[in-house]
Amino acid sequence: MNDHRMASAPDYTTAVLWMALLNLLWMLGVVWALFGLPAVMAAGYVLNLGIDRLRR
Repeated sequence: MNDHRMASAPDYTTAVLWMALLNLLWMLGVVWALFGLPAVMAAGYVLNLGIDRLRR
């Protein structure tokens, strides 16, 4: 009865990566405004450690 095939899903990888970048930027901007540059640098370092751990 239902002989048509489903189309492949669209690739949203680029859109997701751009939105992740924008979210990261505004969150770091809020942290900077509330706590200063050292807190942003510490958050960036912690994020870097987390990404390195996921990579392994």
